[in-house]
Amino acid sequence: MAKVPHRLYLTEEQMPKQWYNLRADMKEQPDPILNPATFKPVTEEDLYPVFCEKLAHQELDGETRYIDIPEEIQDFYKMYRPSPLIRAYNLEKALDTPAKIYYKFEGNNTSGSHKLNSAIAQAYYAKEQGLKGLTTETGAGQWGTALAEACSYYHLPLTVYMVKCSYEQKPFRKSVIETFDASIIPSPSDTTNVGRAILKEHPDTTGSLGCAISEAVEKAVSTPGYKYVLGSVLNQVLLHQSIIGLESKMAMEMLDEYPDVVIGCAGGGSNLGGLIAPFMQDKLLGKTNPRFIAVEPASCPSLTRGRYAYDFCDTGRVTPMARMYTLGCDFIPSANHAGGLRYHGMSPILSKLYHDGYMDAISVEQTKVFEAATFFAKQETILPAPESAHAIYGAMEEAKKCKETGEAKTILFGLTGTGYFDMMAYSAYLNKSMNDYIPTDEELEPGFAGLPKIPGIQE
Repeated sequence: MAKVPHRLYLTEEQMPKQWYNLRADMKEQPDPILNPATFKPVTEEDLYPVFCEKLAHQELDGETRYIDIPEEIQDFYKMYRPSPLIRAYNLEKALDTPAKIYYKFEGNNTSGSHKLNSAIAQAYYAKEQGLKGLTTETGAGQWGTALAEACSYYHLPLTVYMVKCSYEQKPFRKSVIETFDASIIPSPSDTTNVGRAILKEHPDTTGSLGCAISEAVEKAVSTPGYKYVLGSVLNQVLLHQSIIGLESKMAMEMLDEYPDVVIGCAGGGSNLGGLIAPFMQDKLLGKTNPRFIAVEPASCPSLTRGRYAYDFCDTGRVTPMARMYTLGCDFIPSANHAGGLRYHGMSPILSKLYHDGYMDAISVEQTKVFEAATFFAKQETILPAPESAHAIYGAMEEAKKCKETGEAKTILFGLTGTGYFDMMAYSAYLNKSMNDYIPTDEELEPGFAGLPKIPGIQE
């Protein structure tokens, strides 16, 4: 039998021509997004003040299984896709495991992550609609960088609100984002009403994705010709990210492989949802039964300790309400180093799948995550982003179990990006100044107490 190559790249011609919409095969759809003014399910038209029209349609379309990727987006994808499927031979050897470990590496572009897959799609639809510009938020900076690249490509002005603690931890993200002609503002800021209100109540806040979303939405709806775009959580984003899983599945089929376990880091859910999509389809249709594991930070444990409830997607309570696993939109997580995972809620699609038992979740302290990250880097030569390192930790734990049981399971995980902007975090780990923060039940309670009351739905 021929040895599996270290890296397998599909050809450009093999790259998927359609995105896969996971909702089309779910036994039960996620609960509808609600209009906060009426408590009724939102319509496409309700979303038009905030989102591009085509994206609003994708957000609410739970029936169309496959959606054509416009040719212009396919052409852009070819600049950095297909991304490689890598067999982690050295990691397997170092762990002395009978498991076969594969990872899909999404870090081979300037954003250093998977985020460009959705950024270019959202910028394309904005340009097609004739918009004058876009606003967005970013946590660790991968999404802000990716969208800056995409908007630069289409000559669209962009304003990025970056979570303040990440803005301070990763100063060179600002330089890259400005290289692509976007403007960047640490959030919360005094440039919006909601930012000023948050600062008045919490003058020393380090910010959160919920805060940054509120500011970006306010800026969009108050600027003529602008719309807001989001890098995770939303159904449309998971749709665009399905290209990760579709490529992974095709590559594994070429190797005559199929994963027993699929693992991804989980913040808002975009990379995890994209990676698992076609494999979850097989599970939903009864073809196979892989195990899916979401790995989240112990400091922001929305799946493992959150409530499955309707909540606002932002701290300022201006967005529609989604039913998801949430810590409450008022929850401000600690300023830990996995900035892209510091979101109070989880994708409604993934929340529903988790709630219905199709997926497992674990939470991990950041020192354990960085221990896994440095171990992996030494074996596989890629310095992973702190977010991605959560998936690495999960994969290593599964591989260690295989060593104990003697099972030769096939493990697939998503390596979403590189950690070269995260050197302050690596320094903190290496000089042993990094600490682990796990919120107590008492600290989580105010977030739950602030969940919205919805007559007849959520009292």
